[in-house]
Amino acid sequence: MSSDYYLHGFFSASIKLPKDYTAGVVVAFYLSNGDVYEKTHDELDFEFLGSRWGGQWRVQTNVYGNGSTSRGREERYLLPFDPTLEAHRYSVLWAPTHIIFYIDDTPIREVIRHPDMGGDFPAKPMAVYATIWDGSAWATEGGKYKVNYKYAPFASEFSDLAVVGPRADPVLRVPRRGGAGDQDDDQDLLGLMTADYAVMTPQKRAAMRAFRARHMTYTVCYDAARYASGPFPECDNSDDERENFSAWGESKTVVMRPRARGRRRGRKAGGAAFARGRAASS
Repeated sequence: MSSDYYLHGFFSASIKLPKDYTAGVVVAFYLSNGDVYEKTHDELDFEFLGSRWGGQWRVQTNVYGNGSTSRGREERYLLPFDPTLEAHRYSVLWAPTHIIFYIDDTPIREVIRHPDMGGDFPAKPMAVYATIWDGSAWATEGGKYKVNYKYAPFASEFSDLAVVGPRADPVLRVPRRGGAGDQDDDQDLLGLMTADYAVMTPQKRAAMRAFRARHMTYTVCYDAARYASGPFPECDNSDDERENFSAWGESKTVVMRPRARGRRRGRKAGGAAFARGRAASS
């Protein structure tokens, strides 16, 4: 979506997801520098995991720093609306001290930088991407349901892209300043850190907790099977979230809701083993 690189900022887009049978289809809106740092890349993701007939879509958020995919910091949530009917806004605040993911105006995840994270916290300039790709190996019920190209093409609509933050050289890791049209480059760090979207108020944190209680299906923070040595240092160890989380796999059942007469109803549950893959960015 953008050839520019940014050193921190706020990144937002309105997205309408594909209709009909989209099992195995993954739509992504994300920040990355993988084309510059192939083995030590940073990444912040929204990944929308396709749906069966009448099923709720899941969205996964990822946080990787310095190539830390083997220490994946994934979380998954049910979307509380049908994302194929109209566009909804998905946003990422990336600051030197913390990261916040938003759906519409509601924060759904906060990652506060902890000294023990080391290079696992994204710190190199990243560009903005949008992709749609075949995630049959893992995206829908651990790969049980594959992409059915009978229903292709799978089209996702992106609009109203908003980017606030200093552009930077991806190698030198310093802001690029000066020149016509570069007023956004002059957004200083104080302005970013004090903007409404960068400040987690008690009201916003309460809304985040409520969203996570209702819709979160997986968080790496309580995955004792995958990380037996304990949670990552940035995890806040919420007792309520821990109680709602099963030892491995999704902790909620998705109630299938028919979108039209004659379509099936059912339920889905089960884990999704994570595997990486990415099509070329669009």
